[in-house]
Amino acid sequence: MKEQFPLYPTLAPEAQAEAQALMDGFKAKMTKLCEETLAQLYCDVSVYIESDHWTNYRNDLLAGLQNYGNRKVQGSYDFKKIRRAILDEHRAEIVGDLNQDLLDEVSELKRTLESERELRRNFR
Repeated sequence: MKEQFPLYPTLAPEAQAEAQALMDGFKAKMTKLCEETLAQLYCDVSVYIESDHWTNYRNDLLAGLQNYGNRKVQGSYDFKKIRRAILDEHRAEIVGDLNQDLLDEVSELKRTLESERELRRNFR
C-alpha cells in the first residue's frame, strides 16, 4: 500500500523553480542587508570602538598612577621620576589646586555641619 502523505514529498518542477527563486531572492536580500549593516558598523561604530579602547587604556594607566601603593610593586624609580617631573613642571598649579581642594572641602564641611545643627534644632 502506497503512503498517502509521504514525509519527504518531491516537488513538481514548477514548484521547485518557485522555491529556488524564493531562496535566491532571500539570499540576495540577506546579502544586501549584511553588507549595509557591516558598512554601517565599520564606518559609524568603529570610531567609537577605537575611542573606547583608548579610553580604557587611559583609565588603566590613570588607575595605576593614582594607586600610590603601586610604587612598591611597579618600581619606585619610575614613580620617583613621575613625581619629580610633575612637581617640577606644575608646582604652582599643584599648590593652587591643593589649596582650592582644601577650601572646597572646608566649605562642604561647613555646609554639612550647618545641616546637622539645623537638624538637631528641629528635633529638640
